[in-house]
Amino acid sequence: MADLWQIYSKPVPADGGELWTLFLQCSCITVVIGGLFYNWMFASLEYSWRLSVAMAVSFSLLLLLTLLLVHPARCVFSMIMPTLGTKQGRKLLFSTCIMIAVVNITPNIVSNIKTILQVIKCICKNSSDSLLNSTALLEKVSWEFGDAIQETVHSIYKPMNGHFRFSLLQNSSLIYQKMHLAGEKISREFLSVEVLVKDSIRVANRLAAGLFTLYLCFESTWYLKNYLTNLHFDNFYITKKLERLAVERKAAHLLVGSSKKLIRPTGLKLSWEEVVPCLVQAMLVTVALMLMLVVVAMDHFAFSVADTAVRRAAQFSAVPVTLSINYKVEIGIMSFLFKVFGHPSKELPLGDFNRTYHHHLNFSSAHCSISPPTPPNPSVLLVVGLLFCILYATVFLETYARRLCRKIAASFFQSREEERALYLYRKLSRRH
Repeated sequence: MADLWQIYSKPVPADGGELWTLFLQCSCITVVIGGLFYNWMFASLEYSWRLSVAMAVSFSLLLLLTLLLVHPARCVFSMIMPTLGTKQGRKLLFSTCIMIAVVNITPNIVSNIKTILQVIKCICKNSSDSLLNSTALLEKVSWEFGDAIQETVHSIYKPMNGHFRFSLLQNSSLIYQKMHLAGEKISREFLSVEVLVKDSIRVANRLAAGLFTLYLCFESTWYLKNYLTNLHFDNFYITKKLERLAVERKAAHLLVGSSKKLIRPTGLKLSWEEVVPCLVQAMLVTVALMLMLVVVAMDHFAFSVADTAVRRAAQFSAVPVTLSINYKVEIGIMSFLFKVFGHPSKELPLGDFNRTYHHHLNFSSAHCSISPPTPPNPSVLLVVGLLFCILYATVFLETYARRLCRKIAASFFQSREEERALYLYRKLSRRH
């Protein structure tokens, strides 16, 4: 592995064997990166498979030529891998989390809201049916009541017409049509809002992912540029070259006396300047986690409400309605005349009407087309949880990723690393 890395980090291969080895190394790297690039564009950014394949092939060929012919480009590309463990890599992971939420969690919330609206629509439809049927019952009651009035004992007191004129809405299809149009309008509005939100976030996520990727390359290039031009940049490590230089000049005590300010790149010690940014980044990741948990909670809440609505709607019992009519008529004029002439009062009944009618108001029906509520996908929650675990890990691994970047740059430019070690040694000597 050391020999392969030495061939890979050389500016120019020494012979044909090293050239073929470098070509095989760059080819393997290109194939792996091309496959990941295709999967990222097709699965995460949701581009078409034709465009994803074309972009992946073009990117792979360009990357192969660049790695094979440009030595600094190989260094920058090698530093991109540990740079993924820094804040730029976290931005890409944030972008992936947002896309997962848009593609999987948001449609689930909208689907459960549609289920709730279907339950409300079903209840309204069945309630209107029951109310229309109750008007039919009132029509029946009115005609029976009118017939009973006509059947009086004394025909002289018989009314001309005992039937009530009851206006009944016969065209119930108009109500159903209006309810159907209202439901279709609400469904179209929800669908348009869902499509608009998904498209907007998809475009924003694609732009953000492209910018973050470009900035990832820019940050690695910026680090290499500062490493090559600024001897003071990221130069506070006790490297092997510095130790060898101190031993050769019999000044090993300089490294011991300055151990509080210098860090060994292979150790686990973190300076206070490295700990503070880690804590700040951890707080930012926590804020993002809280926002994602709000979205997940909304998904669970929408499913709970939809499931409760469907179950309660199925358990709605018919409401019994009882209509009782008690009717009794007497002639008061005859009673008044009997009292005037001193005769005992005599009632002349015209007939009684005592009947009870029963009806039921139904709020649910088995014929309603209600889609079952969609529970939250546990695999999506697992993936989001793993991504946030990686985010928290990168917060505390960012320092070690930067140390790895320095080590990669040192292996590609060994002469510059010797100059940096000499500069740090002289700086320690002046302080001593």
